Amino acid sequence: QLQLVESGGGLVQPGGSLRLSCAASGFTLDYYAIGWFRQAPGKEREGVSCISSSGGSTNYADSVKGRFTISRGNAKNTVYLQMNSLKPEDTAVYYCAAAAVCWVEPRRYDYWGQGTQVTVSS
Repeated sequence: QLQLVESGGGLVQPGGSLRLSCAASGFTLDYYAIGWFRQAPGKEREGVSCISSSGGSTNYADSVKGRFTISRGNAKNTVYLQMNSLKPEDTAVYYCAAAAVCWVEPRRYDYWGQGTQVTVSS
């Protein structure tokens, strides 16, 4: 069974950091671009960042540039999203998804995780 699992979410104060992980089972992430998306209550799902299958290309939403970093782990089948200088507006459920290439549209991704909650609050 092909599955993505996110972890690392939680409650953090403004200005704090979290590292999210996206792990795969049933397939290897090496052949897929991996995108991170987030969805806040009452809002549409939005793209946060994406990394190509080779790891040589990354992109970020303007709202997170300079604060978030996406990377492929040395450990097999894991992609990370390092989130620094977190703001209350970063509060959302964060999802990772796999596709052949980085797409803007969520509907183009083939596999999705169940999401992990990130709450930024004092």
